Amino acid sequence: MGRFTISGRRVLAAAAVLALGIGGAAAPTMAQTTEAHRVSAGEVARGPVTNLPLPRFVSMKAREGNVRRGPSLTHRIDWVYVRPDIPLQITAEHGHWRRVRDRDGAGGWMHYALLSGVRTVLVEKDMMPVHSRPDPRTPVVAAFELGVVARLGECGPDWCRISAGGYRGWAEKAHLWGVAPDEIRD
Repeated sequence: MGRFTISGRRVLAAAAVLALGIGGAAAPTMAQTTEAHRVSAGEVARGPVTNLPLPRFVSMKAREGNVRRGPSLTHRIDWVYVRPDIPLQITAEHGHWRRVRDRDGAGGWMHYALLSGVRTVLVEKDMMPVHSRPDPRTPVVAAFELGVVARLGECGPDWCRISAGGYRGWAEKAHLWGVAPDEIRD
C-alpha cells in the first residue's frame, strides 16, 4: 500500500538529498533545539518554547503542510503532508517551528500554525473492531479499516475511546498510532 499521508514529493526530495547531499544550512541538532534538558527518572522532558512535554502527539490542522529540512522558511521543503487531522509526534521545538515525525518515522520541521492540539490516532489494524465498552467480550459497534484517522477520547491502560465516520466506541490501544502506550486520558 502506498504512503497515504503525504504527496509523492517526499520520496523524490528525500532521494535527491540522500543521493546528492544537497540542501540548505544544516538543521539544528536536538540538543540545540530542545536545550538538551537533562531529566532524571520519573521526570518528563519539556520543550523550551511551550514548556509542554516532549515528545507529544498533535494533529495536522491544515489541509496541506510543508515539511522543511530546518526550522525556517529558508530551508528546503522535503515533502508535503496532504491529509488533514493526521496524527504527528512533536520531538523538538525551535521558535515557531516544531520538529515532527509521522507513523513511519519520517519527519522534518513544520510551522506551529499548521498543527493542532486536537488528538487523533491512525488505525494500524485492518478491520479493527470497535467495541461498545473497553472489553473484548462486549458487542462490536463498528470495524475501522487500516489507515482510518479517528478522533481520540479517553484512554485507559489498554483501551481508548475513538470516533470516526459517525461511529464511536473503544479500541485496543495497541492497534492505534498517535497515543503513547502508557498514556492515560480522562
